[in-house]
Amino acid sequence: MEEISNMNFDHLSFSTFMKRLSNWVLNDGIDMGVKLIIGVLVIAIGFKIINNISKKFLKFAELKAVDVTIVKFLKSCINISLKCILLLIIIGGYWDVKLTGLAAILASAGVAVGLALQGSLSNFAGGFIILFLRPFKVGDYIQAAGFEGTVEQIGVFYTNLATIDNKLVMIPNGTLSNGSLINYSAKETRRVDLIFSVSYDSDLLKVRRVLKEIVDKHKLILQKPEPFIGLIHQNASSLDFTVRVWVKNSDYWTVYFDLLESVKNRFDEEDIDIPYPQMDLHLKNIKE
Repeated sequence: MEEISNMNFDHLSFSTFMKRLSNWVLNDGIDMGVKLIIGVLVIAIGFKIINNISKKFLKFAELKAVDVTIVKFLKSCINISLKCILLLIIIGGYWDVKLTGLAAILASAGVAVGLALQGSLSNFAGGFIILFLRPFKVGDYIQAAGFEGTVEQIGVFYTNLATIDNKLVMIPNGTLSNGSLINYSAKETRRVDLIFSVSYDSDLLKVRRVLKEIVDKHKLILQKPEPFIGLIHQNASSLDFTVRVWVKNSDYWTVYFDLLESVKNRFDEEDIDIPYPQMDLHLKNIKE
């Protein structure tokens, strides 16, 4: 290759150039091509082996009952680290590329590289913050960055959420570690808050009694803390009763929907009116 680079194209004929090019291809080009192909094959096979190692590590950790959150994060770190090491070995060792020259180029472009990697480094650091501070774990239902869903995986750079309609949302770890989030699974119990509207003509004692009977009969509602039922708002065309009950976290939505249906059915049976927005018009006679 050096022979070609030192040629003076102003003084060499085209035939001489082609002759030297063919000599280089026969002497060095074939060897370089073979090295390139072998290196690419080794990288491809190596990546596949590393992926298998990561999967086996995950299965082994699951058998040992290690925390899934830590296991999946470490799996990502091991996968990326081994692939980077393999690339350095092939590029610097087998292909004999001078890594010192590459490092010098990166150093000279340090500012540009730093700006380009700023977001990725922030996400990488955010992953470690999430891993050690544990604001949530795999399987928790959270709300953050305008999204909510169940945490499926905490990766090196992104955390994956599965929404209730089975969409995959990937949120950068830097955003999660620096922003506010709600973890609905952090506590064993949750409070169900519902509001039921009745007309002004309704018997308030009767309404309270009916609501209490519904709450007391539901087996999933906890009695400690004690359920609360009370009049909370006097609106223009309705009176609002609030029902606040405590349930196990896993029973939240079951109780929520059960109460909505049960209250509607009982109100119909007890002739308790559920009002709709209305307006009374008063017409005045104007004398001409």
